[in-house]
Amino acid sequence: MTQKEKLVLVGNGMAGVNAVEHLLKLAPDKYEVTIFGSEPHPNYNRILLSYVLSGESNVEDIVIHPYEWYRNNHITLYTNQTVTAINTSAQTVTSDKGVTVPYDKLILATGSNPFMIPMPGADKEGVMAYRTIRDCEIMMESAKKYKKAVVIGGGLLGLEAARGFLNLGMKVDVVHISDAIMDRQLDRTASKMLQAALEEQGINFLLAKQSAEIVGHKRVTGLKFKDGTMTDADLVVMAVGIRPNVELAKNSGVACNPGIIVNDYMQTSVPNVYAVGECAMHRGVAYGLVAPLYEQGAVLAKHLAGVETGPYEGSVLYTKLKVSGVDVFSGGKFVDEEGTKAIRIHDEFTGVYKKVVIKDNKIVGAVLFGDTSDGTRLMQMIREETDISGMAKTAILTDSASGGGAVSGVAEMKDDAIICGCNGVTKGTICSAIKEQGLTSVEEVKNCTTASRSCGGCKPLVSDLLAYTLGSSYDKNAVKESICSCTEHTRDEVVEAIREKGLSHVREVMSVLGWKNEEGCSKCRPALNYYLGMVSPETYKDDSTSRFVNERMHANIQKDGTYSVVPRIYGGVTNPTELKRIAEVAEQFNVPTVKFTGGQRLDLLGVKKEDLTAMWEALDMPSGYAYGKALRTVKTCVGDTFCRFGTGDSMAVGIELEKRFERLNTPAKVKLAVSGCPRNCAESGIKDLGIVSVDGGWELYAGGNGGVKVRVGDLLTTVKTEQDIIEYTEAYLQYYRETGKYGERTSEWVHRLGIEHIRAVVENDEERKQLCTRIDQALAVTKDPWKQAIDSKKIQRDLYEVVELT
Repeated sequence: MTQKEKLVLVGNGMAGVNAVEHLLKLAPDKYEVTIFGSEPHPNYNRILLSYVLSGESNVEDIVIHPYEWYRNNHITLYTNQTVTAINTSAQTVTSDKGVTVPYDKLILATGSNPFMIPMPGADKEGVMAYRTIRDCEIMMESAKKYKKAVVIGGGLLGLEAARGFLNLGMKVDVVHISDAIMDRQLDRTASKMLQAALEEQGINFLLAKQSAEIVGHKRVTGLKFKDGTMTDADLVVMAVGIRPNVELAKNSGVACNPGIIVNDYMQTSVPNVYAVGECAMHRGVAYGLVAPLYEQGAVLAKHLAGVETGPYEGSVLYTKLKVSGVDVFSGGKFVDEEGTKAIRIHDEFTGVYKKVVIKDNKIVGAVLFGDTSDGTRLMQMIREETDISGMAKTAILTDSASGGGAVSGVAEMKDDAIICGCNGVTKGTICSAIKEQGLTSVEEVKNCTTASRSCGGCKPLVSDLLAYTLGSSYDKNAVKESICSCTEHTRDEVVEAIREKGLSHVREVMSVLGWKNEEGCSKCRPALNYYLGMVSPETYKDDSTSRFVNERMHANIQKDGTYSVVPRIYGGVTNPTELKRIAEVAEQFNVPTVKFTGGQRLDLLGVKKEDLTAMWEALDMPSGYAYGKALRTVKTCVGDTFCRFGTGDSMAVGIELEKRFERLNTPAKVKLAVSGCPRNCAESGIKDLGIVSVDGGWELYAGGNGGVKVRVGDLLTTVKTEQDIIEYTEAYLQYYRETGKYGERTSEWVHRLGIEHIRAVVENDEERKQLCTRIDQALAVTKDPWKQAIDSKKIQRDLYEVVELT
């Protein structure tokens, strides 16, 4: 029996273990493998740390290779041990726990260290990096005690950390030295679109700011900038870049500058010592993205297995991922330069932006925002330097939108085309798994190959590959989508179980349906709370702990820790008495800013938390629900009361609608508008439901959205009377309440169900009557939350009294 060679891997991260996994497939009996990892965990997906931070996943969910994998492949694993010395003459490594292991081949995959800005105060308590599971645990523990986080760094890691803090109920500022976020991965247009999307989610940006000093006594209390301004902070996270971790290599005589210098087969300057991943410096470049590191590992694995392979000649960098739910892609040289020309598509209605940069009749770079389905095809054209001189330039970005284009697009890809950049999964691997394992859904492909397991941005391509491989037997619409990673159950299954089993509170649902994470997460807990209230409005007691901070406080938290108070002003119509009262209250509580909102209301900004209930009592007006997943506003024009073009009394209709549906809980926020004529001054075409007066009646438009992804509403129906408007609105909103996914705006809901289907439901007399009855039941039990807080000392004590932290 041939003696196995001894292979030692220093570093239990994604790049090194992926190389070993490839090697075991190519030469399963050639090496006896030992792996050292500094962290007390098996190999996990660092890209998914933000999901752990936000509570959407636990540590077990992001493990790539569980302990069983090491045992099944006869790998000796030393976790929580750091290799501190390499004897390159004796060919041994020694750990900080005194373990010494000999090697015939040694792979250094020591990764990188987060860069900490050397500024005054950087050593204070509450200042940290964001790199490991332990970092996540510290940040989650801090969120239980503190309220304000500042993330320095507007790159991918910083944005993901900020999103995690939001989900933990913290306010968060993102500080970036440039005036555009993710400026290394996106052009200015895409960057500003991403910023707008993230601001809508609640992240506050402080751009073109250079950090100067972290202030505070023992613990951080704020961050001061070089322009003299500052922002408060209970926690400061630095996400400003990484440096190759080369101390071990340097001390062992391995050449570094600044990373570990390797050749095209990942060999270092020392015989039998290799390097791969973020610690390696290849042709003057150290890569920090996963796909290039996997490409390096594939070449190294073939070399160590003795399999013929071409050299690693570097990677064309690209990024394809979801940033806080927003699809983005960039690849190659996407910045406009002399000698280049660009093709652009910028659809502000759907929030889609696409750009390809062309030089000498070849695509050299691309940026995609909102729709990244063209990304893999474009990267193939960039890598292969495809001559596009014979192609219609306008077709380069529209293939996937044409009939059958998506499937034909993946058909043209080579088997080695990377589909999942996060996990380095190729088209060939996915297609083989579909055929050999009988896979029929994206979820099954994910579990089998890890494709789409990380950011999920490649799910559409995986779906296209299923359609390409399975043909007509693939039912794209049959793909099961669970409400979050805590459960395999879909939204419909959860709602059905609540109804059939009579489930009555959040923890009961999770227990009965076998939640994997018994505490739930920030995605499923608010959803379950909504579904329970929707199913049983008359008996369910709302679980305020399962609501986001704004809904729990019944006021929008601002970036400086104060709150906004927005009283209800029905239809945007007020009177001198109300205005005078608002003005007097603003003076009484020293409100620094009073602003008219886009929904024709007055926003009192800068209110201290401890003043909220007293201020609500002094106003003696109902909550405007500016913070809630509920009816926000009904915007109106002056209608035929004053306008010479008006054909309908838009103000009266708007007031009646707002009084009818205020405090109605919905899957996402809802905005209505009523226009007194087709001139549409109230912008009814881009509201969740817009009403427009026309000759002989009223037109109702459904599913509009004026946010980041602008969508013009579809004509739902035409009615004759103002009472008809109320009735059809009742049916429409109740059907949305009963069939919408939690967090799904009507624009997405209408697109998913189809306007024809929704129209058929609300125009059916019997179904409409039943929907109206059920919404009556839901509305009959609503109460004004401001009044409840005013009348309850317990609510005031629990939510609004300021407790000094020691």
